[in-house]
Amino acid sequence: MKMIFSKVLLSLMFSIFLAFNHTTACAANKTPAGILVLGDSLSGAYGINIDEGWVALLQQQITSEGYDYTVINASVSGDTTRTGLGRIDTALKSHRPAIVILALGGNDGLRGLAFSEIENSLATIIERCKKNDIKVLLVGVRLPPNYGAAYNQKFAELYQRLATRYDIPLVPRMLDHIAGHSELMQQDGIHPDTEAQPQVMKNVWSGLKMILDKESPGKPR
Repeated sequence: MKMIFSKVLLSLMFSIFLAFNHTTACAANKTPAGILVLGDSLSGAYGINIDEGWVALLQQQITSEGYDYTVINASVSGDTTRTGLGRIDTALKSHRPAIVILALGGNDGLRGLAFSEIENSLATIIERCKKNDIKVLLVGVRLPPNYGAAYNQKFAELYQRLATRYDIPLVPRMLDHIAGHSELMQQDGIHPDTEAQPQVMKNVWSGLKMILDKESPGKPR
């Protein structure tokens, strides 16, 4: 009887050992959740080293804060909300992100596209993300001062309406504390230089951290 009991006990201990090691292995091999950045040249490190761009700095910030996420930069220079809409489905299917940082609209404004088209394209992108249970951070942009205060105001209101309608966090100004400071801009006066990238990252981080703290499957250490 003692021998039978010993065998049963050893078998049970062995099963627990295998289960523990399987759980540990799964945890070790777990793929970090993804954060997809859907933007244009402002997010694509235009004119600077990509490792010094705000998206790369965001990955460093996320890691240093102890969140288990991988940032995927799907930004394309020259992208508009229309072209962003045209590739969102493929990007979501390919990367399966948990969060999308939506930072488009600057090129639309520079080209004078209708506000209604910009808003509708952004709205559709947001809806497709939400349909897949993906959290969205909307990042607003501003146009150069020569476009006029009234035009810029309407542009800002567009982003605010979307954030309110879909109940998503908004970073009102991607280039807050940067735009208007020529020493932080490249010669074209549109793209921030290397020295400005940490501030861009901080601006975006202020909105992203709200999502991570509230919705994230990854938890800070």
